[in-house]
Amino acid sequence: MQETKIDRPKALLVSIKTPEISEVEAEESLLELERLVTTLGFDVVAKESQNRNNTTSSMAVGEGKLKILAQHTGGKGYIERAAFAKKSKAALKFDDNQEGDEDQGPELDSHDIFSPEETADVTVFDCDLTPSQMRNLETALGTEVLDRSGVIIEIFSRHANTRTARLQVEIARLNYLAPRLRETGGPSERQAGQGSGETSIELDKRNIRHRVTELKRELELVQKKQEGRRMQRSEQLTVALVGYTNAGKSSTMRALTGSQVLVEDKLFATLDTTVRALSPETSPRVLITDTVGFIKKLPHDLVASFKSTLDEALHASLLLYVVDASDPTFTSQLEVTHEVLGEVGAKDTPSFVVLNKSDQLSAEQQSQLKKEFPLAVLMSSRNPDDIKILRDKIMEVFEKDMIEEDIFAPYTLKGIVGEIRSNMRVVGEKFKNEGVLYTVRARPNDLKRLKKKYEILE
Repeated sequence: MQETKIDRPKALLVSIKTPEISEVEAEESLLELERLVTTLGFDVVAKESQNRNNTTSSMAVGEGKLKILAQHTGGKGYIERAAFAKKSKAALKFDDNQEGDEDQGPELDSHDIFSPEETADVTVFDCDLTPSQMRNLETALGTEVLDRSGVIIEIFSRHANTRTARLQVEIARLNYLAPRLRETGGPSERQAGQGSGETSIELDKRNIRHRVTELKRELELVQKKQEGRRMQRSEQLTVALVGYTNAGKSSTMRALTGSQVLVEDKLFATLDTTVRALSPETSPRVLITDTVGFIKKLPHDLVASFKSTLDEALHASLLLYVVDASDPTFTSQLEVTHEVLGEVGAKDTPSFVVLNKSDQLSAEQQSQLKKEFPLAVLMSSRNPDDIKILRDKIMEVFEKDMIEEDIFAPYTLKGIVGEIRSNMRVVGEKFKNEGVLYTVRARPNDLKRLKKKYEILE
């Protein structure tokens, strides 16, 4: 039986390099955009880039570049001046000045015309576009136009599985959508009933505001339950895996905990916080949490919506900055992770770097990384020996803050033995007539809390 080939939609990618962006950064960002749109299910058929002073003009790109883009999409490459009729003379003059001052690219002669092998169905810009810019570009190019934030939000929408993630993403999606709504009827279209005199777009925006308010209220209720569970875990040692999307956090968690955590080679496969115990189980017990991945230019609304998820990192005892060591851009990705965690106040939490995917590096590359990052753990989540080294490193960090002390647990005191074995490492025990004398290693706070709870005298 012959398989039916599914035609995937075709995408044209556009990069605009402004003076504050280096050539390397622009290239890296465009490659990342390609991975994003591929995750969405598009095939990239062409990439175009242009140097510009800024992206504020009506089309974001110059007239010459716009015509080149149109050849990839089958569009006409311009819009009639009448399309700007609603703009003030001052706004029109500003647009004209912008077009004249910036690098527009060459005007096309007959010999510049080319016929692309495949026509793009969508044009994706590696920057944020204003609603009017998107409208203008769609008219000129004859395709749907997306910007980077729109692509990321769409990926989040598709990958949100739990109620919490869906609420968080929907809030961000509606906040992104509201200013981009467009009239479906004529300019004189009005809605009857409540809000008489409103245009359809005004009514839609008001409905979105109401919906966002409802979603935020529902999210708060869900987050209160999560906060309660987090408080229950606050007395235990917790390790949060943080880092760039697709760095290998979920595969590392799976190896550390022996759990069946979702592992996929695609961006933002994990949007929800997962908590599992370190395996084999330790004394004291250590919990591992997997968190949402980061990316450059992560839309602010998504950072705000996922703050409760990122709070797992804020309340963790230890942060592991997991990076894909085989990615030549991992140092800049590490900076992004630090920046986002800084926004939620998690900068001062103890941490170390995990250089993952070492199995994709040569011996020479591994040696160089060890010199550059002597305090990091170079490993592969597929190698059991490497996982053991990482596990030992985690326990070594926690051991530094522990002190050794004797605790007497009477046989008549219910619950104390379980708490000792859960939150402390027992290094010795002596059985007596009235109970057991435990020699333990534990954090000072855990010892203090145990003594207070069971009224143990110093």
